[in-house]
Amino acid sequence: MDETLGTALRRWRDRLSPLDVGRPSRPGRRAAGLRREELAELAGLSVDYVVRLEQGRATSPSAQVVASLARALQLGPVERDYAYRLAGLLPPPEGTISTHVPAGVQRMLARLGEFPVGVFSADWTLLSWTPSWSVLMGDPSARTHVERNLVRAVFTPGPSTLAAWPVLQEGDALKPALVADLRTALVDYPGDRALVGLVGELHSTSAEFTRLWDEGAVGRHISARKTIVHPQVGEVRCDCDVLTVPGCDIRLVVYTVAAGSADAEKLEFLRVTNGVRAGGSPPAGPGLFSTP
Repeated sequence: MDETLGTALRRWRDRLSPLDVGRPSRPGRRAAGLRREELAELAGLSVDYVVRLEQGRATSPSAQVVASLARALQLGPVERDYAYRLAGLLPPPEGTISTHVPAGVQRMLARLGEFPVGVFSADWTLLSWTPSWSVLMGDPSARTHVERNLVRAVFTPGPSTLAAWPVLQEGDALKPALVADLRTALVDYPGDRALVGLVGELHSTSAEFTRLWDEGAVGRHISARKTIVHPQVGEVRCDCDVLTVPGCDIRLVVYTVAAGSADAEKLEFLRVTNGVRAGGSPPAGPGLFSTP
């Protein structure tokens, strides 16, 4: 009998250890793999929709839903493409920016839950985040895919939509580096229509972006100091580092604070008051790899 998307989702869910997504595997737990509720939370979907997908009552998921499920289930590229085909969709074509986060990176992030970490694609769209990112920067789960693009947030007039409150950058290295990254992405992915559209949009809406682009801005990401003006605890000063995953165009943006500092106390207060449990386990609501 031919496999359906529902049966494949159940098989992939059953094989994934809760520990791989930062969940404790407590004694007496019936499910060896992930529960439907956990998969729904990780993928940013409703439990009812996951149930309908697995039962074959929802038969036309969007490409964005399939991508979210593939990330949550830590599928490899071949399995991800298989999931698209089971859903009646074409897999992402060659030459377009990948939103696939390797399983090894996801397992690493599950164990780094105490750090605010955001995972970005080559065009600087936020794909996933740790619970500590949500409490420091504001929960991105209610924001659209468009609103999660860092370059658009930095160069569009008005308050940034990527963070829920002001983020102050020391120095002026960020903007040239972002423009340089976008230029490189356009060379690497000339057939990505969304990327071409983003560059065209920024040319039409931001004179500063256009100037840096026309000047051939060259920049690189270095460790930077940032101040998050949080409504609960005031200013939190962090070191921000950008790590590139070898073999793919995924970037990890990691915020850290000095141990024992006042900033560390503020971050810990935010984690505790927002229900982020010790060890990085996410609270109820959108989880570690939420990407609705």
